[in-house]
Amino acid sequence: MPEAPRIHYAGGQLDRAASDRKNPAWISAQRTRPGACVVPVWRDRNLVLGMTDDGTEPRAARCVIDLHDATRAVDGTLPWAFLGLDGEAPIFAVDVSAVGDEPPASLVRGGAAFLDLRRVGALVGARDAALLAYARALMHWHRRHQYCGNCGAMTESRHGGHMRRCTNVSCGAEHFPRIDPAVIMLVEHRPASGVPRTCLLARHSRLPSRAFSTLAGFVEPGESLEDAVAREVWEETGVRVSEVTYQASQPWPFPSSLMVGFRALAETDALSVDHEELDEARWFTAAEVAGFGEWGDETARFQLPRRDSIARVLVDAWLADAGRA
Repeated sequence: MPEAPRIHYAGGQLDRAASDRKNPAWISAQRTRPGACVVPVWRDRNLVLGMTDDGTEPRAARCVIDLHDATRAVDGTLPWAFLGLDGEAPIFAVDVSAVGDEPPASLVRGGAAFLDLRRVGALVGARDAALLAYARALMHWHRRHQYCGNCGAMTESRHGGHMRRCTNVSCGAEHFPRIDPAVIMLVEHRPASGVPRTCLLARHSRLPSRAFSTLAGFVEPGESLEDAVAREVWEETGVRVSEVTYQASQPWPFPSSLMVGFRALAETDALSVDHEELDEARWFTAAEVAGFGEWGDETARFQLPRRDSIARVLVDAWLADAGRA
């Protein structure tokens, strides 16, 4: 069996203690436990170390601050959540967004800065990236669910920050972190024998002008994942697909998606591009894709998807397969 691909932002090694975190007394004990740490988040930005303002020193790393130091720097009533146990050490996320228009000065010192994880995620080690993504996603959910979607009353955090309950006693609705499922797919065309296989890549206005990536889209109500793959490819490019095969998945906390990766076989290579969705879509041979530059390489004619994305995993896996064909 081939080795499973390494997926950035996945593979977190914390023990989430799903049963224990429901116990308020246990959570309270963890918050005062020696060695407890926090991962601060400010307006969807993570605190990282070793990254200069101009990005010339790409040495990002997770920044975990001792809980007791952090509580002297931020208001103890700020939103927080228990992330899990790193060995024996409890790890918490805390959202310092409400502190002010600037991050707390006591936290951004010694080379630390709050940065968008989309900017530095590929530079962070896999374990740290998973932790930062987890903290970012959970704090984003808390900020967006202060009120009950059922009755409009205030909600309060429970289960160590993994559930919010409506404070209206006649409602009492329980709300859990929301994740938006999306499909992302590498579409392949296999022409007649002797003609190189091709893959379908596209670019849109949200990408750099030279960057091409795989197709993707959100799953709609009443759809299976495979149905969503077929619909999205047809809607955006006019291509019918078959043999939709699962490849891997990736948490994508920008803000709250789960990317489910597939490979699909195109029934035709004729394109009818929806230019409201895509600027361009085209077929590339493996030799052409192998000549792409890295994301952000302004000297390259075309750029690969960013290294921390499952799109890159799908493209790299296809390149490896096409090279063996």
